[in-house]
Amino acid sequence: MRTVVQQQHFTLRLPQRVLECREEQAAARGATKTALAERYLAEAVAVAQHPGIVFRDGAAGRRAGVVGGPDVWEVIETFQDAGAGAAAAARYLELPVGLVQAAIGYYADNRAEIDGWIAHNAAVAGQAEAAWRRRQAVAG
Repeated sequence: MRTVVQQQHFTLRLPQRVLECREEQAAARGATKTALAERYLAEAVAVAQHPGIVFRDGAAGRRAGVVGGPDVWEVIETFQDAGAGAAAAARYLELPVGLVQAAIGYYADNRAEIDGWIAHNAAVAGQAEAAWRRRQAVAG
């Protein structure tokens, strides 16, 4: 079942150069200008609410990360596996504890998103391991 998100109209005046960049980026990503603007605005709000969080593109898609460090899903997966708190995860990841806490704060507000990344990456890793095992069985 899909969740319907209620949207409201909002008018915004932007400098010409910003509009041109938005058009270029939308075309490069195969997205509509509106969808791109909505995403960037939502990300800007998230960054303001969660200092230490950034958004980045990658082969798997656009995702939240910590400044100068790994993706939020990686920090949370490590935090959950460590079971010993933010300080233990920070030591393991060689990050300042403040960035681990920033990731935890982002996760608290965006659990479905981050849990989805964790599940997706676990599935990809499982597929890669299964392929490796098939090759090993053939190679003898």
